[in-house]
Amino acid sequence: MPTNKIGILGFGCVGQGLYDVLQENHQLEVARICVRDKNKERKLPASAFTFDAQELLQDESLVILTELISDPAEALTLIRQALEAGKTVVSANKKAVAENLPELIALQQKYGSRLLYEAAVCGSIPILRTLESYYADEPMQEVNGILNGSSNYILTRLDTEGISYKEALQQAQELGFAEADPTLDVGGYDALHKICIIAAHAFGVVVDVREVLRFGIESITTEDVDLAHKLGARIKLVASAKYTAAQQLQVQVLPTFVWPDNELYYVQNEFNGVQLEAKYAGKQFLKGRGAGSHPTGSAVWADVSAALKGYKYTYPKLKPAPAAPATNTLQLYIRSKGDFPIPDIKWEEVVSFGVSHEAVQLVGVVKKEELLRHQATLESRSTFVVEVPEALSAMEFIQKALQQERVVA
Repeated sequence: MPTNKIGILGFGCVGQGLYDVLQENHQLEVARICVRDKNKERKLPASAFTFDAQELLQDESLVILTELISDPAEALTLIRQALEAGKTVVSANKKAVAENLPELIALQQKYGSRLLYEAAVCGSIPILRTLESYYADEPMQEVNGILNGSSNYILTRLDTEGISYKEALQQAQELGFAEADPTLDVGGYDALHKICIIAAHAFGVVVDVREVLRFGIESITTEDVDLAHKLGARIKLVASAKYTAAQQLQVQVLPTFVWPDNELYYVQNEFNGVQLEAKYAGKQFLKGRGAGSHPTGSAVWADVSAALKGYKYTYPKLKPAPAAPATNTLQLYIRSKGDFPIPDIKWEEVVSFGVSHEAVQLVGVVKKEELLRHQATLESRSTFVVEVPEALSAMEFIQKALQQERVVA
């Protein structure tokens, strides 16, 4: 019998996945599992559960506590308590970590505790461990990727089956890849929190999530997917953190036209893919499942296993300097419903095409801070925003879009 005990806070998709993985590994004994719903039927006997998180927090026999609940505010409270008690904590809550990272680092330093959160970022892809270990002493130029398996599954169904967004979302929910309220996934918030965590480990910069440009895929239509096909591209929700030519760190989450010369083009269904570009090592690509009980549960187990061996994050590049304000420009495709006019954006350059009573379509270049200023208005009007890589000019974009029999509208 194992002598080391682990406590599990939360027994949803990830918690159950971790429990299954632990049954295959006999290094730890699951002491108790804390759950909230007393009436929910579960496969394990009632004796395996507790409804009081404090029972686990105050249990001195536990060597590790795993926080796997869905409520970010409650998760943060529990993580704080555990770190203040000097415990080792493994969390999968990206929002709690991303929005409170400086405090969580300070608590670890003050109380000699440890917090690991690989599972919060890219499911089964060991991106944080890679950045902390392999790239600890090498400057990074860019990290970008598909960081949300739920939205990527939806986009894959739209791309390959030609179904509507609503139908694809329903499929994702039925398969357990999307929540009943999918806003965090399809709105880009989940990817936002993940890229902010990645930025801290890749570039040593703590990013304020409120200042990051973010658009999701909720307003995508089959017409947008048809347009991507005409361009020879696919639409992917891409999160990125990179240094500009002026060495300013820019972070964003945007639907993006991706072509076959980009590895992300081939990342389909619930998979995640991350591209790294280092100053000397060049480009690397990592791919793995980004959603699902067992893939995410295995990532939690990887942190638990590493923690048992004494591993902790060292944040080798962390520095107090914040990310720079959004000053660079973006080339975008924007489609707005005909009855919801596009706000008065100050474009650097813009071309209108496919105008009808149903939709207005634009391709143009705009400063990031200008887009940030209108972000809330654009989202409230169900405007779909997609980044167009600069390798394709606005006129080339339109020529490709209009070379078929009909204009997308």
